[in-house]
Amino acid sequence: MTPPPGWYRDPSAPHQERWWDGTAWTEHRRAPEPVGYGPAVGRAPQTGQPPTPMYQPVQPGQAATVPLASGGAPGGPGGPGGGGRGKAVALTAAAAVLVAAIVTGVFVLGEDDGGSPRTQAPPVTATATDPAPVSDPPSPSPTASAPSADDPALVEDQLNGVTFPLPDGWVRPKYVAEDDVMMTTDGTYDCPADGSVCRHGLVVSRTVTANAESSPKVLAQQDIEDAADDAYDRDLIGNKPFGGIESHEEVASGPVAVAGRAGYYVRWRVKTAKGPGGYVQSMVFPSTVGTESPILVRYVFDAGEDGPPLADMDTITKGIRPIGDADTGGGVGSGIGPTD
Repeated sequence: MTPPPGWYRDPSAPHQERWWDGTAWTEHRRAPEPVGYGPAVGRAPQTGQPPTPMYQPVQPGQAATVPLASGGAPGGPGGPGGGGRGKAVALTAAAAVLVAAIVTGVFVLGEDDGGSPRTQAPPVTATATDPAPVSDPPSPSPTASAPSADDPALVEDQLNGVTFPLPDGWVRPKYVAEDDVMMTTDGTYDCPADGSVCRHGLVVSRTVTANAESSPKVLAQQDIEDAADDAYDRDLIGNKPFGGIESHEEVASGPVAVAGRAGYYVRWRVKTAKGPGGYVQSMVFPSTVGTESPILVRYVFDAGEDGPPLADMDTITKGIRPIGDADTGGGVGSGIGPTD
């Protein structure tokens, strides 16, 4: 229980008193006033009544009083010739020593190993007969949920500072090994060659950092072969889910405006040993954040009736925006500056 407001022994200076406002210590201090004797204290309380506290709070302007132990008032019954007064004085002194010891203990415990004081605790008013406090069990902390974009039709690439639209049939990546995949087509199927799991389409976004070349055109032309191999030749563990690439041809290339920046793209049609093959596209444009390092976006679309429509490549490209900007447009065939 929190002690009521009043003057108490100062935990940091037991030789003086400090005002407790009911919730915390204040900066008001004073020297202890002389201890007086209040009205005569009767005999010990009957069974079931709370015992008299050894030290009680004192209101401002009131003298501190330590109640006498039961056994008689000064000069009253309790022993001939004022023996009761002597016993009361002795008990009062013992009470004062006990209080000083408690206060000193609180002060010592209020310091850490380096000697610096911790936050001072409130005054102790419970008596030795009070039961130990029982604290309520802590409430379980809420489970943190993964952050998501405000718009469910957008995917956010925080590293590169852009967002991607989610066309119909596309979802945020789930159970994908690569951490730079922005979206995949909904659902999976057994790869035609080795029975591993494949997806009909995916879009990857990454920052180009290992290449000193900064031209979007050159970077896109250099990346397209690697994009084809990663998608349709060998996977991350060396398997060939489509039996390998048999041939490829360039079907489109040219400048492109992406998120208000001039970029370049190259698109290949890939034929594989098994399955219908597919289309891969490498697109590069300068970032709108940080050091403006080039952003590489790869598109992988299965060919055939089960693959996503090629128009989705243009839809996604046109919908790429800087984070927080809904007005910047672009797309294949658009240009706002040189790309070489």
